[in-house]
Amino acid sequence: MNKTTLIAGCLAVASVCGLTGAAQNPTAAVSNGQIKATLYLPNAKTGYYRGTRFDWSGIVSSLHYAGHSYYGPWYQQVRPDVSDYIYDGADIVTGPCTNMMGVPEEFTNANHTAPGWEDAKAGGTFVKIGIGALRKPDDKPYSNYRLYDIVNGGKWTVRKTASSVEFTQELTDPGSGYGYVYSKRVLLTAGKPQLVLEHSLRNTGQRTIQTSVYDHNFMSLDNQAPGPDLGIQFGFHAEMVATPDPKLLELLRLSSDRVTLARTLTGEDKVAALFTGFSSDPKDYDIRIEDHKLGFGVRATADRPLAKVALWGIRTVISPEPFIDMTIEPGQEFTWKITYDYYTLPSGAK
Repeated sequence: MNKTTLIAGCLAVASVCGLTGAAQNPTAAVSNGQIKATLYLPNAKTGYYRGTRFDWSGIVSSLHYAGHSYYGPWYQQVRPDVSDYIYDGADIVTGPCTNMMGVPEEFTNANHTAPGWEDAKAGGTFVKIGIGALRKPDDKPYSNYRLYDIVNGGKWTVRKTASSVEFTQELTDPGSGYGYVYSKRVLLTAGKPQLVLEHSLRNTGQRTIQTSVYDHNFMSLDNQAPGPDLGIQFGFHAEMVATPDPKLLELLRLSSDRVTLARTLTGEDKVAALFTGFSSDPKDYDIRIEDHKLGFGVRATADRPLAKVALWGIRTVISPEPFIDMTIEPGQEFTWKITYDYYTLPSGAK
């Protein structure tokens, strides 16, 4: 582990454990009168998240509606010696690339790498959109849990209003031939309990950007463990894809378009699944997460078709993960919008 990696990891530990002041993790608060939310802002020196997995923009650290909480930390510690996450006594401990929350996004290729990775030699650069140009240190396989050195973080611009925050990152990486202007606007819609993520990605480089983006959706509903009262409903007739580890499916129950849990997740329980059955119609990107005991939920829709749908969950969080594919030629732009509608459930609703 090099000195840069060690320092970045230690700073991440400090931020989670409350050892650094709030002023050192820049934030922005937004409200539309119905929803109140707080976002972490990108900053290479003082930002809450400085990992090399997730997009640095639009990190929703908390969101409250109708007396309920939707997002927040699902772990207690961050350590640089941890890859993804582990259990340490009563604590869940993440690595510096996984200490994320809210509705974060990660850009990833079909072969689970990043643009330029295969072509880069050791010491060369590749690109993670929303992060920057990263150094390929050796010939080991790519891992999104590994903390890579950031060679060029590009130029970030942040514009804030009372109900929105717009992030723009401009990056040019001559080493890999990739360049882009990436914009994400996090908007609370006036008069509605609704959050919208408006995106655009313009290819300013010499090479075609062929990638996908998914929203991890770290749902921590009122900080309660996911259980049988929680349901995830899809806008299509879903089927589970076979997995090499059938134990990951033991706690899941699928009925037509709805997934539930057999029991409350405890200890080191883990669920993970892939789903098929969706079409190329953007209307199939329609996912509801509801807890009928707590009495509230959220619906996620988008204006682009699904490319893949996954689900992951442990005792502190449940995460539907919808993917969108994109191919952007040099000089072209791709846009997409994801809408979250928050709501309460009628008493006794099932």
